[in-house]
Parts: sequence; structure tokens; C-alpha cells
Amino acid sequence: MNIAICDDQTSELDAILKLLQAWQLERQTPLHYKTFHSAGELLVAAKKEHFTLYLLDVMMPGTNGLEAAREIREFDDTAEIVFLTSSPSFAYESYGVRALDYLLKPISQKMLFPLLDKLSLREQKPEEGLTLKCGSTLIRVPFSQLTYVEVFGKHLFFNLTDGSTRETFGSLKEFEETLLSRSEFIRVHRSYIVNMLQVAELSPNGIHTFSGKDLPVSRLLYPQLKKEYMKLLFSEQEG
Repeated sequence: MNIAICDDQTSELDAILKLLQAWQLERQTPLHYKTFHSAGELLVAAKKEHFTLYLLDVMMPGTNGLEAAREIREFDDTAEIVFLTSSPSFAYESYGVRALDYLLKPISQKMLFPLLDKLSLREQKPEEGLTLKCGSTLIRVPFSQLTYVEVFGKHLFFNLTDGSTRETFGSLKEFEETLLSRSEFIRVHRSYIVNMLQVAELSPNGIHTFSGKDLPVSRLLYPQLKKEYMKLLFSEQEG
């Protein structure tokens, strides 16, 4: 893991560093991490170096943690974001940047170690996904990098989080059972199955994804879709 920790309070940074060092020693697993005293300093570094985890203080002078997270999501869709806060009152806003979690200060070993364990285990496992046949080429697409699937005639278009598209010949039924067996994938229209964890905005008028795509939503499906979306968000937060 490559971790960026951002907090304007030196004492808070020092406390988190001690916890990271203790986790490394106890788990015998190396970590790479850098500390930042401001969101501006962090964002400059984040555009040059890929961090897999951001630990962001919410309340900072100038650009706060939520604003920094929104900017990070403009160029990094895969990193995990965890907020450090003295109050859980902003939790709903954290869904907008798909934060993995928020930790209440003072940060303790009991809070941070399970989070690091979870992410470390994930890195060690091969990520689940689909294998697509695109012409004579086989392509592996992790579920986390799939934003939505669109069917048009006898062609399927797998739209990825980086804005690219993989096209295959076939029917949506070939992948429907696999995708819909996962809680994050929901049919929103007869021609679309969407990864709802990649949805930035949901309304009766449609969906806007983090990758900037606008998709239609079936009016008949919308009421249930809204319920499933909120259920997914809360289950992700609890998880």
C-alpha cells in the first residue's frame, strides 16, 4: 500500500504514523506512506504519484478534506479514501466521493488496524472480474473498473472507469447472471446494466457516472432502483 496522510495538526500526523509503524511491525508487512500538512500540498503530490489510500482530515484551513477528495476523484477513480474527523455529521457527503470509511478522532489501533488488514488482504488477492473476447484478443476486466455495460443490436460495450470501452459481439444475457449476482450491478434500463458504485448522481432523469457519462433510467424501475442504490451505499459504509 502507498498511503497519503493529510492533517494540518502535526500531533495528529505523528499519532497516525506511530499506528502505521506498529501495524507494519505486528503484521510483518511493509507500507509506504507520506505525510502532508495541507490539501494543496497533497494534491500536487497526488498528481505525480499514485497513492492507493488517502487518509484525509476533514477540517483543514483552505481546501478541506472533502474538497480535496472531490479533486482526487477527477484524476483517480480507484484509490481508497478514508476521512479523519471529530464528528460523523458529514457522513452523507462522503458518499459523493465514494469514501471507504470515516474514522472518528482520536484515531486508535482498534479503528485503523482492521481497515489496513482489509486493504492488505485485498491487494494479495487477484481481483474478480470478467473475461471478454474482443476479436481474437482475450481481455480481463475487474468488476471494480467496469462502469456500465450497454447493448446495441448484437454488440456489447463494456465502459470502464478510465473512459475506455471494450466491444464484444453477443447478447447481454451472456453476462447478465454474473453481473446481477453482485450487489453493485443493477439493471437501470433494458439496454444498460450499471455499477452503482460508479454513480455520482441518480435522479428520475437519469444517471451521471464518475467517468462523466450520462445514462437513461427506466421510469418503471426508478423507485426500486433508488432503494437499492441507498441500500448499497449504506452497506458499503458499514462494511
